[in-house]
Amino acid sequence: MKKLAKNKGYMTLMSAQAISSIGDWLSIVAIITLVGLKWNASPMEVSLIILCLAVPMALLGPVAGIVADRFSRKAIMIISDVVRAGLILILTIASELWMVYITLFTIGLFSAVFIPAKNGKLKEVVPEEDMKGAMSITSMIDSSTKVLGPLISGVLVTVFSAQQVFLIDSATFVVSAVLLLFLPNEIKIESAEETEEKQQSFKKEFVQGLSFIKSSRFMVIGLLMMGISLLILQMSDSQLIVLLRELTSASPDLFGYLVTGSGLGMFFAGFLLAKKTDYRAYPLMLLGVCGIGLSFGMMGILTNYDVSYSIIWGPALGFIGGFSASLIFVPFQATVQVETPVNMTGRVFGVINSVMTTATIIGPLLGGWMAIVIGVIPAFTITAGLLILVSLIGFFTRQKVERGNDDGSTGERATSAATTD
Repeated sequence: MKKLAKNKGYMTLMSAQAISSIGDWLSIVAIITLVGLKWNASPMEVSLIILCLAVPMALLGPVAGIVADRFSRKAIMIISDVVRAGLILILTIASELWMVYITLFTIGLFSAVFIPAKNGKLKEVVPEEDMKGAMSITSMIDSSTKVLGPLISGVLVTVFSAQQVFLIDSATFVVSAVLLLFLPNEIKIESAEETEEKQQSFKKEFVQGLSFIKSSRFMVIGLLMMGISLLILQMSDSQLIVLLRELTSASPDLFGYLVTGSGLGMFFAGFLLAKKTDYRAYPLMLLGVCGIGLSFGMMGILTNYDVSYSIIWGPALGFIGGFSASLIFVPFQATVQVETPVNMTGRVFGVINSVMTTATIIGPLLGGWMAIVIGVIPAFTITAGLLILVSLIGFFTRQKVERGNDDGSTGERATSAATTD
């Protein structure tokens, strides 16, 4: 961690990420407050807000990754921040829902390009031996903003107004863009093969990204496990507020405390993973999937029996869930960063982000349907059981996955990378 603290490029990138992430949470809370409370939007209209931000990532993730590999990642991030700063200002004058939806969808488009560009730039500025620690610190920043962002936004919306919060959010994007100006430029001498690569079609580059992922058994199985786990996770996570309504003596602030507990769990897991980077990713992912299943299952059981002191066990189980979630995402993404050549990080992470975002879209829809058809407590029980089942299946296939990744796929990845270097 001390070595990363001396890496100016990395610290600049993380500072920009922290500022813009807090801004993201400011605007999300402000938008939901404006649309849900002041405009009295229906539950489906509120759900469309999240979908407008998520759909562009799901649809354009792979293409955005190719763009991030073809052009200057620094320029892409700066342009994305500046454009999003301008788009947020439109929300200050929005008077109809369709204006909000169009604006958020466009913001989602530029966010879809920003994320793979950021992951690619991270690969440029951080040495391979420091990558696991760097990804853990990135997770700590994300979890910290998840805790601080809603708290700050709630205060600002109460003291000022949603429109003024949008102005503050716009300013955070501008500050982020200014910080990114100080990032080092790409230092790269192109070979004849690399020049030819830039002339290839997007379709061919997309196929190359998929081929690279398929060359690693860990990436294939890990992405499949992460996608399925995230899908199942979102089925329950989206219905947490509905589950808590089943308690007879729940505090009105219980949901906020539970989210805070989750953020603290993610932060603590990121801190531990940053301190100890010589871990094997796959066993940690299995432990994380099982941990989320157990935490959600306990939430369903304790709610079913209407157990008292939910102000204690709710945040505690949220902490376990957040801690477990970090054990899935941080080791997987850190390992992918280490194994992926710098010239392919955009398209590889574009595919990964597309899978993750698709899961976050489908999961809440399935979760809402299950909660309506069979009830929210049985829905939590089923999703918890499915997560534990996934972890057990992964455990019994663990040796095959790790042996295949160590023995057979290294050469294949080298061959795949050589075709694009």
